[in-house]
Amino acid sequence: MPKIIDSLAALDEHTSTAPEQGRAVVMTMGALHPGHMSLVDTARELVGPAGEVMVTIFVNPLQFGANEDLDKYPRTFDDDVAMCEAAGVDVIFAPTPELMYPDGEAAITIQPGPLGALYEGAARPTHFAGVLTVVAKLLNLTKPNYAVYGEKDYQQLALIGRMARELNFDVEIVGSPTIREADGLALSSRNRYLDEEGRQAASEISTAIELAQQTARAGGTAEEIAATAQDHLAQFPALKVDYVVLTSNDLGDPPTSGSARLLVTAYVGSTRLLDNAEVVINSGS
Repeated sequence: MPKIIDSLAALDEHTSTAPEQGRAVVMTMGALHPGHMSLVDTARELVGPAGEVMVTIFVNPLQFGANEDLDKYPRTFDDDVAMCEAAGVDVIFAPTPELMYPDGEAAITIQPGPLGALYEGAARPTHFAGVLTVVAKLLNLTKPNYAVYGEKDYQQLALIGRMARELNFDVEIVGSPTIREADGLALSSRNRYLDEEGRQAASEISTAIELAQQTARAGGTAEEIAATAQDHLAQFPALKVDYVVLTSNDLGDPPTSGSARLLVTAYVGSTRLLDNAEVVINSGS
């Protein structure tokens, strides 16, 4: 059974002693699924059996904008604990909003800079300030050697890595590959909002990515690669595409050749779904 910590005093006492092989933290908002457990597996690989794997469970109100799904976001703490126990998690830190934001609101936040205004930041202007602020707080509180995040939220991963470098956090930020369901849909806590018809439409996102990768292997340009995905998604009325964009791996302009990143975001009803994958431009294969 993982040790469950829900106070700052208990966490401070716990982190005052460093594990022999280091500590790896996986930050979550609960509603855990096998994708989260893959992050736990990566964390365990980093620290080994003598290290410590800590999972944080906190639905962060600061990253939800107006009219977003904070109130309906699933809270499944008992199930989350059971999943963590089965995965060999050592410690769960489960703070309340009052513990993380004792003044009710955060008067000081971490601003994500120009990258935070693009893509997800354009659709959700306050989102990344909320994410980076809570991540910074949790890094300071949990004192990990490693922090593991999923590549599914690729822009988030890039911004956290940049924040850690620019603000000199003494932690290694580690990305872990996206885990997919049998139909290709990227695992997400929000998938549970989809009905059968919505689920079928959502699975076309991964198909669009695969078609774009085929276009890249055939020698397509960056514009053609992105258009392939866009054109495929346009065939499905249940999908409302927000953006399809091909970027460099650090989310700048795409290279003329080599490794790039295709980002796709679409709504199915009110459910916002994110996906991405590596695309190799002009691979010569």
